[in-house]
Amino acid sequence: MTDAQSISKVTDIINDSKIGMLTTINEEGALVSRPLAVQEVKDDGDMWFYTGLGTSQVAHVRADSRVNVAFGKNTEWVSVAGRAEVVTDRARIREMWNQAVEAWFPDGPDTPEVCLLRVDSDSAEYWTSPGGTAATVLQWVKSKVTNSKMSVGESGTVEL
Repeated sequence: MTDAQSISKVTDIINDSKIGMLTTINEEGALVSRPLAVQEVKDDGDMWFYTGLGTSQVAHVRADSRVNVAFGKNTEWVSVAGRAEVVTDRARIREMWNQAVEAWFPDGPDTPEVCLLRVDSDSAEYWTSPGGTAATVLQWVKSKVTNSKMSVGESGTVEL
């Protein structure tokens, strides 16, 4: 698979999943994950999320910008490593605003607490298991019967 195809695969999985587990590094150096809805994914894998200025993820990103965002849906998964930044530009917040965000910020895009996290993606790893759960179970049974390594789907790493 070419790099362009791998990048397209990564962005397709993210767009199909919608919710990612954003992992940051806290004050003690421990990894902390929480779900966030991706708002936009660029062709190069960069992502945008809405959040609040008073959240732990904003505090963590301001102290250490290294992040990971993992997505998964049915039989496809992706893990994206990168650096995040807190964006408070009101014009950008308004530009990206949508009705789904109002569930968290009912006062709209001018809510003082609302901000964006932009993840500048460095690399991604993805895994797919075509055929769904039944095919995966069948491959597992086959590997047990033949005493061989289970082989399903494809995986890859791509620099973004």
